[in-house]
Amino acid sequence: MRISFDWLKTLIPTDKTAAEIGALLTGSGLEVESLEELESIPGGLRGVVLGTVLTREKHPDADKLSLTTVDVGDGTPRQIVCGAPNVAAGQRVVVALEGATLHPTAGEPFKIKKSKIRGAASEGMICAEDEIGLGTSHAGIMVLDTDLPNGTPAADYFGLGTDTAFEIGLTPNRADAASHYGVARELRALLHQPAHLPDVSQFRAPTTATRAVGVIVEDAAACPRYAGLLLDNVHVGPSPEWLQRRLRSIGLSPINNVVDVTNFVLHELGQPLHAFDADRIDGDTILVKRASGFLNQFETLDGVARKLTEDDLVIADAEGYPMALAGVFGGKQSGVSEGTTRVFLESAYFAPAAVRRTSQTHGLKTDASFRFERGTDPNMVLPALHRAALLLQEVAGARPAAPVVDVYPLPLGPTAVRLRLPRVERLVGQYIEPARIRQILNDLDIDITAEHFDEQGHEEWTLAVPRHKVDVTREVDVIEEILRIYGYNNVALRPHNSATFLAKFPNPDPEVLRQKVAALLSGQGFSEILTNSVVNAAYFEGPGAPDETIVRLLNPNSGELNVLRPSLLPSGLETVRHNVNRRQKDLKLYEFGKTYHRRADGGTEERNVLALYLTGNATAETWQHPARKTAFPDLAGAVVQVLGALGHGQPAQQPTDHPYLAGGLALLAHNQPVAQAGAVAGPLLKRLDVGQPVWYAELDWDALVRKYRAALVARELPKFPEVRRDLSVVVDQAVTFDQLRRIALRTEKKLLQSVNVFDVYEGPNLGTGKKSYSVSFALQDFSQTLSEQAIDQVMQRLIAQFEQQAGALIRK
Repeated sequence: MRISFDWLKTLIPTDKTAAEIGALLTGSGLEVESLEELESIPGGLRGVVLGTVLTREKHPDADKLSLTTVDVGDGTPRQIVCGAPNVAAGQRVVVALEGATLHPTAGEPFKIKKSKIRGAASEGMICAEDEIGLGTSHAGIMVLDTDLPNGTPAADYFGLGTDTAFEIGLTPNRADAASHYGVARELRALLHQPAHLPDVSQFRAPTTATRAVGVIVEDAAACPRYAGLLLDNVHVGPSPEWLQRRLRSIGLSPINNVVDVTNFVLHELGQPLHAFDADRIDGDTILVKRASGFLNQFETLDGVARKLTEDDLVIADAEGYPMALAGVFGGKQSGVSEGTTRVFLESAYFAPAAVRRTSQTHGLKTDASFRFERGTDPNMVLPALHRAALLLQEVAGARPAAPVVDVYPLPLGPTAVRLRLPRVERLVGQYIEPARIRQILNDLDIDITAEHFDEQGHEEWTLAVPRHKVDVTREVDVIEEILRIYGYNNVALRPHNSATFLAKFPNPDPEVLRQKVAALLSGQGFSEILTNSVVNAAYFEGPGAPDETIVRLLNPNSGELNVLRPSLLPSGLETVRHNVNRRQKDLKLYEFGKTYHRRADGGTEERNVLALYLTGNATAETWQHPARKTAFPDLAGAVVQVLGALGHGQPAQQPTDHPYLAGGLALLAHNQPVAQAGAVAGPLLKRLDVGQPVWYAELDWDALVRKYRAALVARELPKFPEVRRDLSVVVDQAVTFDQLRRIALRTEKKLLQSVNVFDVYEGPNLGTGKKSYSVSFALQDFSQTLSEQAIDQVMQRLIAQFEQQAGALIRK
């Protein structure tokens, strides 16, 4: 939700800055997510001042140019070359000083520099209105009629003040703050100063009418209150500049004066309004009813035909034909157009459930439904109607043509809530003076209707909570309101207070990390296994076997279970074999376990390891595509995700010489190997009688826990787009993609967000011992949109470093 600071100050004057107001609102629960400076015209005319032309002479070398001297209020007259035909001595003019950047009505911005024009020095520019973005005229310079001193900023003369827009992350329970007046009410309590509704005392409506629009509410439960006013003499056209500026400040585009007024009042007071073309209301009657009986397609203002349901609450004419989805969207047939001269202005209170049901059914989310779904204030119905009528009189020449219609059979009163003062202290955790509580409640429009003491002598109050506070219905809700305004920061921490912490601790719990990674792998379809730590020594015989480090049992119970495993792989392969032999050939397994090793000094040590196994098909066969065999990227992707969950980011890679793997990679975190991955060697598969390929990864769990870094990093979502560029890089066979990736990341550390390879080609066209990587680069600047020049500069630096460090040839 966007709130204009200037608009807000018309409802609650304050001398506090926008940043101070933002901090107050955030502290009370209306989180201000960002502050955006708004300017009436780009640049805000910074560096542009008022001046006086002291002298004017013809330029000696140009017939259409003049040499002038101009006083800009700093005691040093400027010589300025001017091409305008109407420049003359004695004029009050607008002067752009050296260093100012102008944003013309048409064309690109340009900076004023000290220059020579036809040999004559020029120290600024005397401006026409199109040159500073104030209009389209370029017939001559602007000549002003003012007594303001020279040097006065032009922005002050033209009234081009800046505004600030608050972006508030409105939570669903704070429907009371979904408007400028709602935020002003919040500030009234925080600042303890009055907030003012717009003055509608001048509103007058006739007591009789020759032609009126009647209202019949058939479903009072869904529409407890419906008010309306007939206006004639309406002239539909563009809104005045002040109204358009207000709407633009909160991100809305002006449409016409009638629609703009309804949008203005919605965002000012929080009460949705709708304007019907009164001449299109058949029978001069409004029916508020369910759509049952008319379930044909209904065309809304956006030109979409929608199939109504029996539960939809609609605004219909005398024949029952729908003209609007109540509280959600208007109909095209009854909408205001350029030819409209009579308007029926609707202001109503619809039950949240009725609007929510219609909004959900038709997938329509509008500013009106947003507020009705959360709950509006039935007491704002008439003030908003009067406010809109007065504005339409001002901007569209409208006149009230009939008495105000207000169908309100069962008025909705305030909510009664019991408040026990000892309960306030218990929940807040701090004693608050009753006088302060009374003041806060008064500032929140919560009345104390009765005061008494219970049997234990504790003070209790009976409160009347206004209807606009739709979420305050219980004692605990009132206490939350008191605490918000009292200030969370004003509650002192006591020695016995306890709390949970979200901060990162220097020594993470290994068990918590294990559960986190287990949940990650299980979510990817892996199954956890648990195997025996005692295995057969025969698995570790042969070349490269770690005989000298194997821990042997002195008194084994079996000749096949006689050593403590130095690797999880053999025992895991036994599990794979067991499943494959039972026709469960597609497996994704993981195990947390210990390995055991004999040290050189004769002692032993245990190491914690995480092992991953993949075999069979990665995807099952379907009618859409054939089955796909598990491949190394499936294994590597799982390993990288585990490392990422532990805060290690994109790991570096290098070849590995693991004794049980037929090739593969070692992955490094902080320049230390933490994982090895590859295909299980054929001899070991044969020895364990596993009849299909198996991919295996072994992660050093102890090292990963020691080097753990909190992986949660929060940053603002980028406002500027990402750009992709591709290169085809030809290198020697020995050069890996990881080398190219590291070269790229070292070369461009600011703009380069990621590097990816999407194709690898080897063939006779490249020459012997060569291969080609097709590489994509994602570039992004979080402060501005990247220009083609900046992108080209980055790519040229990358190409130069690839050629220099990797001996690459860039294919065109």
